[in-house]
Parts: sequence; structure tokens; C-alpha cells
Amino acid sequence: MKITWLGHSAFRIDVPDAAILIDPFLTGNPGAADIDLKTAIQGITHIALTHGHGDHVGDTVKIAKETGATVIANADLASWLAHQGVAKVDMGNTGGTLFHNAFTVTFVNALHSSATLTQDGVSHSLGSANGLVFHFEDEPTLYHMGDTDIFSDMALIDELHRPEIGIVPIGDRFTMGGAVAALACQRYLKFSTVLPCHYGSFPIIDQTADKFVVAMEGTGSTKLEVPRAGETVSL
Repeated sequence: MKITWLGHSAFRIDVPDAAILIDPFLTGNPGAADIDLKTAIQGITHIALTHGHGDHVGDTVKIAKETGATVIANADLASWLAHQGVAKVDMGNTGGTLFHNAFTVTFVNALHSSATLTQDGVSHSLGSANGLVFHFEDEPTLYHMGDTDIFSDMALIDELHRPEIGIVPIGDRFTMGGAVAALACQRYLKFSTVLPCHYGSFPIIDQTADKFVVAMEGTGSTKLEVPRAGETVSL
């Protein structure tokens, strides 16, 4: 498995038979200024969205039209994307699991707001906020938390799915901050590897992962990876 951080909450996950973009906010993302969009989306088979905010939906419509990728999203967001001309959508909702050839993905809870768009005088709900848990046949299970605060039912997510890789928001203000994110990883989850996200982009959120790194010190069983935007981690 190869995991490439594309800035903010955007990641590319490469496994045999699938290349998945999660929350592909690249255009207009200050944290992705040095990332080439064409390279980032080359060979993409799927796009998976945690929720409907613009800094997570990002370039989904454009990428889906250019690549023919299947977009995975909650039912309301998927319906809206279909009306934007996305040809292949696969919709789910909290607790549900979607099955694809190379992986399954389950929608789990996240403590965050969602979005409503108004177009041509019509309001469109973009559904709930979720985390996403990806299971692969011969690769470690990955949990992208989306945007969230800590919550005790993360322990249930760990019990049900046993995620080995955690992608964790740490930027504060709109998500939990670094110290609280570290507590979530230490108290409720048993990750073997964790990667921080949702920082270093907009000036009103934390610009570095320092608080998270310090708070994770002494967690010997969990490997902390803090890639630069555009850098790939192989697991």
C-alpha cells in the first residue's frame, strides 16, 4: 500500500487493482500548491468523500469526469454529484458498507457539521459527516476519520474494524486539535501507523503537526508518519 498526502485532508491510496482519492481538494488548497493535479489523479479508479464541505469535495466533479472514476459518498451528496454530471456514483450512509472489487468501505460516525447548497433557488442537502473505513484483502485496514472531534464510540469502530492505519485531523478550530487527536489514538484505537491531516493549509488552523507529535510521544506501539504534501508513505 502507498499513501500520498495531497495537503489538507486529501490522500491518494494505491493498492493492487485500485487507486483511491479521498477528499480531493487540490485546486485552491494552499497546502497543495506544489502538487501537480495531472500526476495526482493519474490512474485513479475511485474517489471517496467523507462529507460535503467544499474543502473535501474539492475537485471531485472535474476529476470524475476526466478519469471516469466511481465516486463514493453519502446518499445526499452522491445524488447532488450525479446532478452535476458525475456518471458513476455509489451511495451509502452511516453504518453501511459498499463492496468494490479491490476493497470495501464502511461509513462510520464523525462529529462535524455538513453543508447545504443553494442552486437556482433550490436548496440541496449534502448529507452527514462521516469517517471512512477501508478493508482490503491483503493490505492493512485504513480509517480516514474525516473531520471530527474525539468521541468514545471510536472504541466501537476499533472493535468492529480493527483499523491498522489512522488518518487523523489535528488542525483545531474545525476539528479536534493535536493533543485531543493524540488522546483519541491512544485511548480508543490501536493503530500501528497514524498520519495527521487537516492542518498546514488555511491560516486559521494549526500550521504544523507539532502539538500532535509531542502528544503522541511515548506511544511506542504506534508509528507516526508526518509526510510533506506530495510525499508518499509505503506500508
